[in-house]
Amino acid sequence: MKQILVVGSLNMDTVIETPHMPKCGETITGKSVEQIPGGKGANQAYAVGKLGGKVVMLGAVGDDTKGQQLLDNLNAVNVDVSHVEKLKAVPTGQAYITVDSNGDNAIIIIAGANGKVTKKLIRENRELICGSDIIVMQLEIPLEVVQYVKELAVEEGKTIILDPAPARSDIPESLWNGIDFIKPNETEIGILTGTGMGDRKERICAARELIRKGVKNVIVTLGGEGCIHVTADSEEYFPAHKVKAVDTTAAGDCFTAAFALALSQGKNCREAISFGQKASAIAVTRKGAQTSIPTLEEIREYGGD
Repeated sequence: MKQILVVGSLNMDTVIETPHMPKCGETITGKSVEQIPGGKGANQAYAVGKLGGKVVMLGAVGDDTKGQQLLDNLNAVNVDVSHVEKLKAVPTGQAYITVDSNGDNAIIIIAGANGKVTKKLIRENRELICGSDIIVMQLEIPLEVVQYVKELAVEEGKTIILDPAPARSDIPESLWNGIDFIKPNETEIGILTGTGMGDRKERICAARELIRKGVKNVIVTLGGEGCIHVTADSEEYFPAHKVKAVDTTAAGDCFTAAFALALSQGKNCREAISFGQKASAIAVTRKGAQTSIPTLEEIREYGGD
């Protein structure tokens, strides 16, 4: 089995259940509040570990209780966290997540230690890039660091997977060249390209824009509608499994992690997408980020429809 390196964020999530998303100026009564380990990077590393993959996490937390809780949670599923930096006088990253009765969410992120991840930390741990086969990243750490890791990974001939969230419109075109797989959702593809906010055909056109800029594969996830896989010369639609969504938090992270794990096991892209869809279909039926991640046995037993 190939080794996966996740470079990215670790957050403590404060999850608030509410009947509906409050409008500007509106006060509503929530149903519950809970703190759950999260952060896109940590979610992906946790999912790979829980599914039995070989995975290392590289990032930063504060030297505080929340940071230690996040590390302990990753340790519990055999994620190597020995290279996660503990920063003095900097709080661990946090996310405030509102989940409505339909399972949809709105998220506010406080970067904390995630915003202090530096090129120096990457240089000090370059051997992790050299020793890993698949590099997974997101955009919850500084963009210049993501760019630097990508350049090193390309130089070393590694498979690069980017989950471009939170999406932004000011990403330099140089970032795209050399990325093997990028996984935006239906909203993120529009932010990244300035197009693709309409129907499936428009999203395919937007994905091809990223292909023209150097990305090899674009996988646009469409929530309950499934996903689209686009390359320079092909496109394929994968319908979603029909489930009752309770909380969509970390569904995309679960997909990315399961997809990466399947690739690390020698599966082809189509098989990896199918595995990722099964994993995320189970995740949305549960509350929270890392608490929603299924086991390998649950995915194997999942039939879907």
